[in-house]
Amino acid sequence: MGKRGRRKAKAGGADAAPAAVSEYRDGEGNVLTLRDELTAGTLAGLERLDAKPAASAEDRWQRRVEYLFERLAVRWEIAGLPLEGQRELLGRYRMAGSDERRAVRAALAEHLAERYPGVEL
Repeated sequence: MGKRGRRKAKAGGADAAPAAVSEYRDGEGNVLTLRDELTAGTLAGLERLDAKPAASAEDRWQRRVEYLFERLAVRWEIAGLPLEGQRELLGRYRMAGSDERRAVRAALAEHLAERYPGVEL
């Protein structure tokens, strides 16, 4: 076993249990799978994000939604096509139409209200 393998095993990367997730289905049958846990680093990042200057309140809100999507989204199945890589998920979110973005925001809002009532979109 090489150095990377030992480091990964020590960190629990190889044998770690999968993170708990929740699935949210929209009206078109698309399924967004979100991680149930937010790390302390993610919560601190949200605070730093709010402290940064933005062009407008709308810009700050868009950044916040994208940040939360990037940290929570694990999988997104659209029209039967599953997207799982972080780069794929974020890229697809950025290309999403207004209806898809609205569905994602609704899922994020519901998810946060259930698990982190103090965190808002």
